[in-house]
Amino acid sequence: MSSGLTGFRHTGLLVAAAILTLLMIAVVFPGLFTGRDPLASDMSNALTAPSLEHLFGTDHLGRDVWSRVVHGARYSILIGVASTALGVLIGVFLGLIAGVSHRRIDEAISRVFDAVGAFPDLLFALMLITLIGPGTGNVIAAIAIASAPRYGRVVRAETLRVRESDYVAQSRLAVASAARRTVRHVLPNALGTVPVLATLGVGTAIIGAAGLSFLGFGPTPPLPEWGSMLSDARQDLRIAWWVGFFPGLFITITVVSVSVVGRQLQRRFERRSGV
Repeated sequence: MSSGLTGFRHTGLLVAAAILTLLMIAVVFPGLFTGRDPLASDMSNALTAPSLEHLFGTDHLGRDVWSRVVHGARYSILIGVASTALGVLIGVFLGLIAGVSHRRIDEAISRVFDAVGAFPDLLFALMLITLIGPGTGNVIAAIAIASAPRYGRVVRAETLRVRESDYVAQSRLAVASAARRTVRHVLPNALGTVPVLATLGVGTAIIGAAGLSFLGFGPTPPLPEWGSMLSDARQDLRIAWWVGFFPGLFITITVVSVSVVGRQLQRRFERRSGV
C-alpha cells in the first residue's frame, strides 16, 4: 500500500513538473506553440467551434482561443510568481524585524499580520485594489500585501527560536554586531519552510490574479490574461462553451500542478526536519 502510494505520488510529481516546464516555456517562447496573433480578430470566424484550424475555437471577435491561452500564460503565471516573490520579501523583512526587535515593535508588526491575515487573500486584495486602482502592477502589489503575513508569521516564529540558539549566543559573546548576527546567523536559519510556502503560494496568487482580472481589475483588455478571458466569455457561454472552458482549464491545471510540486517539497522538508 505504502509503495503504491509512493509510486503514485512520484508519477504525479513527474506529470506536474512536466506541465509546469511546458508552461514556463510558453511564458518565455509562446511562438513555439502557436504562430497566431492573440490579438488579431476575424469577425467572419467569430465563435467558431474547436477544429483542426482553431484547436480551442475562437471567441466573439474571431480571435484564436488557443493562441490567447498560450500567450495568456505569460501574464497569469508572471503575475502569480511576481506577487508571491514580493509577498515573500515583505513578509520575511517584517517577520525578521519583529523577531529581533523590542517587544513593542514585535507586537505592532504582529497586530498588522493579524489584521491583514484575518481576511482571505482575495478579499483583502480586492479591498486594497479598489483603493489603489486597477492595473497589472497594482494587482501584484495587492496580492503580495495580502499574502505577506503568511510568510511573516513563519519567519518571526523561527527568528525567535533561532535567536536563543547556542551559535547566536556565541556570536554575541564574540561582540558581533546585531546586523551581522541577523544576516549571518538568524536569517538563513529563520527562513524555515518559507520556500515551500512560497511554492504553494504561487498557486493561490494565480487564482487571486485570475479573480481580480475576472472582476476587471487586472491587465487592460485585450491582453490575453486567463482571468480576463473568463470575464469576456460570460456573455457567450450558452452558445460557445469553449471560450470560457479552456482558460478555466489552464488555470486549474496550473494551480493543481503547482500544488503537487509544493506538497512534495513540504513532505521532503518535514522528513528532513523530523516533523
